[in-house]
Amino acid sequence: MAATQRIAVGAMVAAACAASLAGCAGDATVVKPGAPGPEQGAPAPGSVFRPIGDGSTAYTGAQPHLPTPERLSPGQKPPQFVVFSWDGAGEDSQKLFSHFREVAKENNATMTYFLSGVYLLPEEKRDLYKPPQHSPGRSDIGFNDERGIADTLEQLRLAWLEGNEIGTHFNGHFCGPDSGVGTWSVDEWKSEIAQARSFVKSWRSNTGMRAEEPLPFDYDKELIGARTPCLEGRKNFVKAARDLGFRYDSSGVNDQVWPKKKEGLWDLSMQLVPFPGHTYEQLTMDYNFMVGQSGTQTQGDPDKFDYWGDQMRDGLLKGFYRAYDGNRAPLVIGNHFESWNGGTYMRAVEEVVKEVCTKPEVRCVSFRQLVDWLDAQDPRTLARLRSLEVGEAPRQGWASFLSGSPAPAPKGVPGAPADQR
Repeated sequence: MAATQRIAVGAMVAAACAASLAGCAGDATVVKPGAPGPEQGAPAPGSVFRPIGDGSTAYTGAQPHLPTPERLSPGQKPPQFVVFSWDGAGEDSQKLFSHFREVAKENNATMTYFLSGVYLLPEEKRDLYKPPQHSPGRSDIGFNDERGIADTLEQLRLAWLEGNEIGTHFNGHFCGPDSGVGTWSVDEWKSEIAQARSFVKSWRSNTGMRAEEPLPFDYDKELIGARTPCLEGRKNFVKAARDLGFRYDSSGVNDQVWPKKKEGLWDLSMQLVPFPGHTYEQLTMDYNFMVGQSGTQTQGDPDKFDYWGDQMRDGLLKGFYRAYDGNRAPLVIGNHFESWNGGTYMRAVEEVVKEVCTKPEVRCVSFRQLVDWLDAQDPRTLARLRSLEVGEAPRQGWASFLSGSPAPAPKGVPGAPADQR
């Protein structure tokens, strides 16, 4: 990775830990000369280094490139939010994680990467994973090797420094009626979440890899949302997530309407959009388009690859313009770093990013940025927005529809005026 993109942690680790990672203290802090003091707010990224635990992660200051959420002014048209999110994010030989990081940067976008915790757990340490209702060391997506872990760590570091969000897709990806996540209790979900956190926070101890830099964030604070495997087990997961302080869930299916909170979490479900050539709509996820085209065959008829990719791209774009020209409901899109049907869905997603993310009044954001914005709004404004149906624009225009004077933001809420904080 380029020197300008890396956190200069090597020297700081040596200073803070006396050249011994095993001796790192959780509260050791190194501040760079000239860094702003605490009285000036959260430290800038890279201005402070505080290793956490065994040094797998570290607090390095506020995350860069996070916009400050602002309340809509009376009569102001809401922006069109689009969230591109990735299930089981990891870097492998296909290099899709690194590719879409670059696509995002080139098109003024940030994204959410749902990391599978076992992607940071080496095969030889698989028994450290104790999945609910399964024997230790079991995983339906396997584990990783040293090269895969190192490559994934690099992408996670760079993604976070570029303003992207690191969520979780949990660990073993168990689906189906036989001990799948749909059968897990609240306590079993809490165990799965705790292990996902642990694998991220302890990769250094679990791998013995000493040359790799820490992840530049506190994962206990970074982790605020998830999407469950195969969208199963949501009922008990949400209960566990609420108890653990999560802020959102994206494990459901919804229409293109403005989101609301359910059981204390923002329901940021993926949505149904037009499916070109069909009378029914399709979920905004590559896997679902694939199943609707080639069934469970991940490599179907090569003669149809281009058509299938165009079909997904056009369906997502129809959904986008339906919202952009209509109710402005956030569009939530889910994907996998996979080359199903010749990589046609990766092409489709990239073409959508390039078409929509540079348009006026469009914000391609992470789920974190979206919930920050939602939390900053007057609840009455959000309730008004939720009264709009799919694709419905206000008949009298936005200025009239949202003309009411919003209540001031409560103290401490994102978007509150500085003198209220």
